[in-house]
Amino acid sequence: MSTPMKVGAVIITMGNRPEELRALLDSVAKQDGDRVEVVVVGNGSPVPDVPAGVRTVELPENLGIPGGRNVGIEAFGPGGSDVDVLLFLDDDGLLPNTDTAQLCREAFGADPELGIISFRIADPETGVTQRRHVPRLRAADPMRSSRVTTFLGGANAVRTKVIEQVGGLPDEFFYAHEETDLAWRALDAGWLIDYRADMVLHHPTTAPSRHAVYHRMVARNRVWLARRNLPALLVPVYLGVWLLLTLARRPSGPALKAWFGGFREGWTSPCGPRRPMKWRTVWRLTRLGRPPII
Repeated sequence: MSTPMKVGAVIITMGNRPEELRALLDSVAKQDGDRVEVVVVGNGSPVPDVPAGVRTVELPENLGIPGGRNVGIEAFGPGGSDVDVLLFLDDDGLLPNTDTAQLCREAFGADPELGIISFRIADPETGVTQRRHVPRLRAADPMRSSRVTTFLGGANAVRTKVIEQVGGLPDEFFYAHEETDLAWRALDAGWLIDYRADMVLHHPTTAPSRHAVYHRMVARNRVWLARRNLPALLVPVYLGVWLLLTLARRPSGPALKAWFGGFREGWTSPCGPRRPMKWRTVWRLTRLGRPPII
């Protein structure tokens, strides 16, 4: 019999949700099968009290979501190599079921090409999954599992061989679209991504615009995402479509001003290495229902 996959978990925290963090850690400890090793990264803040056996890393400054998660990855060895699978979980989330880690082991074990699993996020009070938390265009039925082209940053599992092959999350993004950047690189390398409705993270319903930097970073990182990953012909198409979509949503004046400031910043600031995806990856994304122009 093959050795069960080793599973680790990376949780980043600003230290301001100690009760939620403790509840999440308790839910990870209750997972069926072998123990899930956990690293909690204090992203520019001290880590609240955690149970024995949970490792902690305290960073002197906030490195942003991708930067903090990358530090957590390296806590499991280079590229997370000490484990086979890493769970990335928001510190105010909770795993309501005890079989999530085991389902991940089974899914990755059954499909050697599966690289990333995106969990379903549901409000703990209502059970509702927000449309934006279903990582596909046809998001009306959150209970339908499917192959997808991106994943949810705070509720997912990644095979560490993916990180070894294509690298981690883009540190420079700080917040927004870092998951899609990794997803596109993984898909271009031949990996698959699944959305699994039966793997659930409870998380309170929130609006992404609650973050003060939301509009600027969403626009800046959208440009960076295109500049880094898309064939040159698709860059203006992709960004033109998103410009029209943003205007159609009729944001407030201050929000639109911040968005255009970020859009301009995306063109004038360094975005990291450019590795345009292959045209066969563009076709693959299209067949999966999300061509890289939207």
